[in-house]
Amino acid sequence: MTPAGFAATNPDLAGRSVLVIGLGRSGRAAARLAASRSALVTCADSRKQLPAEALELQQSGIRVLAGGHTAELLSETGAELVVVSPGVRLDIDLVQVARERGIPVWGEIELAARYTRGRIIGITGSNGKSTVTTMVGNILRTAGIPGGTGGNLEIPLAELLEQDGEDAIHAVELSSFQLESVEALVPVVAVIVNLTPDHLDRYDSFDSYRRAKARLLEVQSGTRFSVLNADDPESQRFLPSVRGRLHLFSLESEPQAGAFVRDGMIMLRTAYGEETVLAADRLPLPGHHNLANGLAAALACRLAGCGIESIAGGLESYRPLAHRLQKVATVDGIDFYNDSKATNLDAVVQAIRSFRAGSVHLILGGKDKGGDWSALLPLLQERVRSVLLVGQAADRISRVLEGTVAHRNCVTVQAAVRSGFQDARPGDVVLLSPGCASFDQYSGFEARGDDFIAAVGALAGRGRGHA
Repeated sequence: MTPAGFAATNPDLAGRSVLVIGLGRSGRAAARLAASRSALVTCADSRKQLPAEALELQQSGIRVLAGGHTAELLSETGAELVVVSPGVRLDIDLVQVARERGIPVWGEIELAARYTRGRIIGITGSNGKSTVTTMVGNILRTAGIPGGTGGNLEIPLAELLEQDGEDAIHAVELSSFQLESVEALVPVVAVIVNLTPDHLDRYDSFDSYRRAKARLLEVQSGTRFSVLNADDPESQRFLPSVRGRLHLFSLESEPQAGAFVRDGMIMLRTAYGEETVLAADRLPLPGHHNLANGLAAALACRLAGCGIESIAGGLESYRPLAHRLQKVATVDGIDFYNDSKATNLDAVVQAIRSFRAGSVHLILGGKDKGGDWSALLPLLQERVRSVLLVGQAADRISRVLEGTVAHRNCVTVQAAVRSGFQDARPGDVVLLSPGCASFDQYSGFEARGDDFIAAVGALAGRGRGHA
């Protein structure tokens, strides 16, 4: 018998069997949300040893299983709804069988969206989406609008419901993995910051990755707003997916509707008319890419109804996120920047271009995601003094760099920091912008960034001779 469907808003889960696959933070949040709606919740994770946070769910009456998630769990639990964590592929047997049986398969974002009373500004893209999301969140809070900031960024949407209400606006970062399964999520403003090849270890093609991102636009209606990057050629491929009212942001032109820079001033052109926000040099972030991020955030918030003064104040008071082109310290005249969140090649390009040519000692590598490292060569030859390789991808990158750019395999981030410090001159930059995932050596990009910060801290006060 095909299970009955669920309402698009505030679905009744009381007494229904919900199977949650994956017990990362979003999976745990989904399990707690379903349990709070009186569902009968079972969670399964592929790990044999689960962290304490996952086992704590049992105290709430949630059944927790370790060691795998086979299709047999559907019959064993009598699952009427399957909620899949972002890290779990949708082509696994359990998901395929669930769909064949007519069992709905949602992500945590989709589940939480059905209970959200406030509005959502949804932000995705290959690079910069975390910065834009937190900029949007800072503007909204500066404007005194209730709501939260999260999604793919630290706090799952299911947890943001604690700050929900009819007047709330939530700034929600959305990954391609999260967007694969959305249906009822309808953001008031949908922002796609840019599109470059990424996650090709999960998707069979760049086009498959793009189609996942396009879901953010396809779930909208004509009363909502869609925001795209006019300067990014790949973003133009999203135009057939736009359902909302299109606005563009650009550093190179002045869109008829959107955000741009004129005479050093951030400008908006919307239904409110043409308005000046603030001087572009008041943004507290280096790099042209961050100016573009500021345009996207300002435009999204204006379309959501924020006033110009609040937008200006929110941009100017914004503080950079940890692990995203974060200045850590200056030691003996050498600047150390932590850009551990740069997990694809385009993010590395943006980071390198934020600094003076010839001054950068670049820490590169980690768990390879299938990018074309040769595409970096012209920029590395032009702007980078040396490349310090770490992690699983080091050998592959080294083969590409051979005979073109000075490089060495340092294996670990700690060793790369010491090596960069020895090689650098006052005025140079040692930059961790790895272009890879972190999971070969770390639990996440945050742990990798923290390791970099600790290594820099060990240098401070010791002097070059003792590094």
